[in-house]
Amino acid sequence: MNNINYNPASLQRVASGNESPSLGEGLEVGPASYKKGQPRWCPGCGDHFFLASLHKALAEIGVAPKDIAVISGIGCSSRLPHYMATYGMNTIHGRAAAIATGAKVTNPKLDVWQVSGDGDGLAIGGNHFIHANRRNIDLNMILLNNRIYGLTKGQYSPTSPRGFVSKSSPYGTVEDPFRPAELCFGARGHFFARAVATDAPGTIEVLKAAHAHKGASVTEILQNCVIFNDGTHASVYDKEGRKKNAIYVRHGEKLVFGENNEFGLVQQGFGLKVVEIGKDGYTMDDILVHDAHCEDNTLQLKLALMGNGDGFPIALGVIRDVEAPTYDEAVEAQIAEVSAQKKYHNFAELLETNDIWEVRE
Repeated sequence: MNNINYNPASLQRVASGNESPSLGEGLEVGPASYKKGQPRWCPGCGDHFFLASLHKALAEIGVAPKDIAVISGIGCSSRLPHYMATYGMNTIHGRAAAIATGAKVTNPKLDVWQVSGDGDGLAIGGNHFIHANRRNIDLNMILLNNRIYGLTKGQYSPTSPRGFVSKSSPYGTVEDPFRPAELCFGARGHFFARAVATDAPGTIEVLKAAHAHKGASVTEILQNCVIFNDGTHASVYDKEGRKKNAIYVRHGEKLVFGENNEFGLVQQGFGLKVVEIGKDGYTMDDILVHDAHCEDNTLQLKLALMGNGDGFPIALGVIRDVEAPTYDEAVEAQIAEVSAQKKYHNFAELLETNDIWEVRE
């Protein structure tokens, strides 16, 4: 693999379309085609699970490594580009979305994946996060959420719950957390999905959907930090827990859950209600059907915010997926339109369009 990771000059060359690595003649694209190096995360870290799912998802998507750039910020999760046999860049804290935006706008054909943790993406990088969503840049934005700063050894993050005890909040936090979906929707985001790191099939499914979406896609991955915040997503971290405490949402399908799909969601006033199908007069006909493509995000947001100790299951899958014009395509079209109207197309022609003076001694 002709790999040129972590070199800003190399990333600039691929962003401009002047250079790209190659798989080589006759080599098939499979999960191994995207792997590089030996991950240096703690044993059991959710990053291991997600990385394996990303390799498999990319193989199923079929985009060659030479056409992919993985951009990250700073943090445990942000080491991920080091283990991708693609173009990549481990940038500075909170700036992954800014660098990813530049790469995508410069070369719209490049497949850009941005990987951030909840601290990198929503604290110092929060401003970039909301504006990347607002602009609807065609980025695949991954938010690995373990509700803690792991790399700097256990400070609370923007997604840590109120009262959370950490090294930087020894008596418990006195603030409410960001809820990533709420932030994404508030920034007029058009795609939001969620998966659990240990659920490989579910993670691969949402990654493929995120890639298929044209525009800014946000995929929240729930994962544990085994050292500083182990068990933060314990209710859904294993298969049995997800059967009881999660609901897989799929466009056009009934919103049912439970070990035997015995429960469902119905609308009650302006909110949702959990009912047991076949009891209290509720039948399958009463159960809501998930509409991920509805432009009005009211019900989608209610689904995304469930599962915070409120008696509702945690929604997993593609919650919102709505088409809208993308920033990078609009910029490319604008440049083409303006260029066609100009009398000059390079510096030499520019000089010839104006008055020219010849200075002699």
